Amino acid sequence: MTSSAECPTCRPDPNAVIQPHKAALLKRLKRIEGQVRGVAKMIEDDRYCVDVLTQVSAAKSALDAVAMQLLADHTHGCVQSAIRSGKGDQAIEELIEVVSKLTR
Repeated sequence: MTSSAECPTCRPDPNAVIQPHKAALLKRLKRIEGQVRGVAKMIEDDRYCVDVLTQVSAAKSALDAVAMQLLADHTHGCVQSAIRSGKGDQAIEELIEVVSKLTR
């Protein structure tokens, strides 16, 4: 695990991170938010189950794309920085844990 002081994209507050693709991520998340509202409306309107499930699948895929971008940014920022500073083992272990969570 890298400390926020060592990571070029992290700030001293461990909950605050400079996202290199912030605008694109927010745009995607707004689109996903609309998709989820659409799914809720479909359920309210008693739409055909398969149609609703298709939209749920699309929303999940969109969230997966956001997660992959965040994972790539983390790898190129925090993990790369940790490796360069000699703390790569910890960062790689954290990365493996995150990937494991994403693939469940």
